[in-house]
Amino acid sequence: MERYGLVLEGGGVRGAFTAGALAWLNDQGIRFDYGVGISSGAVYLCCYWEGDTHTPHNMAVKYAGDRENVGLQAFRKEGYYVAYQHIFRDDLLAKEHMSVASLREGRANIEVGAYDLNQGKTVWYGADALDDDLTLLRGCCALPIASAIVDFGGTRLLDGGITKMIPIERSVMQGCTRHLIITTKPADYIRKPAPGIIRFLMKRCYSKYPQVYRDYCVRHINYYKQIGIIDMLVQEGKALLVYPTVTIPVSRFKGDPENCEKLYALGYQDMETRRQEILSFLGR
Repeated sequence: MERYGLVLEGGGVRGAFTAGALAWLNDQGIRFDYGVGISSGAVYLCCYWEGDTHTPHNMAVKYAGDRENVGLQAFRKEGYYVAYQHIFRDDLLAKEHMSVASLREGRANIEVGAYDLNQGKTVWYGADALDDDLTLLRGCCALPIASAIVDFGGTRLLDGGITKMIPIERSVMQGCTRHLIITTKPADYIRKPAPGIIRFLMKRCYSKYPQVYRDYCVRHINYYKQIGIIDMLVQEGKALLVYPTVTIPVSRFKGDPENCEKLYALGYQDMETRRQEILSFLGR
């Protein structure tokens, strides 16, 4: 008996592609046995599992790349390059009324990943750990250097993408036999080693947690290990990889609303273009 897993990469503002792709899945009424998300993919996963399409769209198009949330204004507000507290408290909670209560109470079969600085590794949280203030999800998205460490239940969290950029291994470990993987990078994307200045800042900013520096230095190696697993599963017919087919000028941190809207629409359209392939893969 097949067990279907949904695997979501992060990508910051580029997550607009994921949001659009998930809107298509929601419109088709498609559900999975298990889901796992990293960074912004963790937030979009929770919204998808709730059947919520307005929050992902507005997060992707209005909030993620908003000048008040990224850059100088963010630094003035929170002392970091990205104003995650404002995004989660004022945008997602106050404006969108995002809620994870039903996921927690229904013990939805999803997991989100965050890097635990004390343990020096990415750890996985189920729906029962989701809190109403979205503190855990903020920890999942907290990019190193660009944001504050998030304290959650006695742990200190950063973005789980430090080691698990595309969490395919977790989906396999959880017993899924078929995996729909949505990434935010084009097929020809090349991940390079972290620049020297970033390595220097990682070592300096997280001197109390030397493992996170070591993990960041080999991040590109881990990424290609995950890509290797995905390629093998695709060749075996056990995975389907969805990625942007058009390059739209949106980066991890920046993207104007028009381009973010285009990337969101691309996510939806790329899924529609592959409709028969996706439905057949999912046994529909």
